[in-house]
Amino acid sequence: MRPTGRIHLGHLHGALLNWKKLQEEYKCFYFIADWHALTSEYAHPEIIRETTYDIVIDWISVGLDPEVSTFFIQSQIKEHSELHLIFSMITPLPWLERNPTYKEQLQELTHKNVYTYGFLGYPVLQAADILMYKANGVPVGEDQAPHVELTREIARRFNHLYGEVFPVPDVILTPTAKLLGTDRRKMSKSYDNAIYISDADEVIDDKVGQMITDPQRARIKDPGDPDICNVFSFHEIYTDSETVEKISGECRSADIGCVDCKKLMAANLKKGLEPIKAKRKGLKSNIQKVREIVEDGNKRARAIARETMAEVREAVKI
Repeated sequence: MRPTGRIHLGHLHGALLNWKKLQEEYKCFYFIADWHALTSEYAHPEIIRETTYDIVIDWISVGLDPEVSTFFIQSQIKEHSELHLIFSMITPLPWLERNPTYKEQLQELTHKNVYTYGFLGYPVLQAADILMYKANGVPVGEDQAPHVELTREIARRFNHLYGEVFPVPDVILTPTAKLLGTDRRKMSKSYDNAIYISDADEVIDDKVGQMITDPQRARIKDPGDPDICNVFSFHEIYTDSETVEKISGECRSADIGCVDCKKLMAANLKKGLEPIKAKRKGLKSNIQKVREIVEDGNKRARAIARETMAEVREAVKI
């Protein structure tokens, strides 16, 4: 995860809860991708240091277990940069230029100059991150699948040139989060439409109050359509099923207005986040413990990375 800001509900439901499940059946590595963050935040890198440990705190607060999985900081494992450099020697330029995610990012990040060597080569560094630990699978959403496919191609090309060193990892597709931002666009810090898991209760109330509901429901007496209402998507996660069914019927018959619907959802959302916030508060008060967790993960990751790079150097004859 790139440390470019606080974790919001899109991250929680789009990635973290799935990561929590994966650690029950896989040996997982979760890392702070600070070098990746520099590809877009190179002009304002202070956000990286500010949010690195906050993200780790959020991971633990939602149930990721550093005793079961390995947490580490990418830049603390220098072997990643060496493997990235070696992979860059064998990766054809057209592979990077045709990457659909790269093209989309160029269009989306118009407020930043990302026409850089580092940004173009982002998937090569990502390949090093993945293959360093000889991963069998990579959990991603559909939009990130092309990056993993590029990793698979780089692994095949390396093995063809130098011998079988790396497994070709599978894509583990994760469910796409239904939760959109308060304006019905993708939840994102850059859109200023995110609800963060660290938001105070009054901030959540304010943000929920501003949420766009069924755009075709102009007046309180107009019947609504829960299927296209963003607030209802939150209800389906944070409100009990019996109440959800009741709200669905009352919305369609105009027996409940959007304001009351939002207030009920906000109350249930705050209640659902209470355990995470309580654990988060405890960890924030003991940041040294969090640093020790990360340093332990760094040591575990570094030991594996050194073994992998010894194999790579032998294969490449350097």
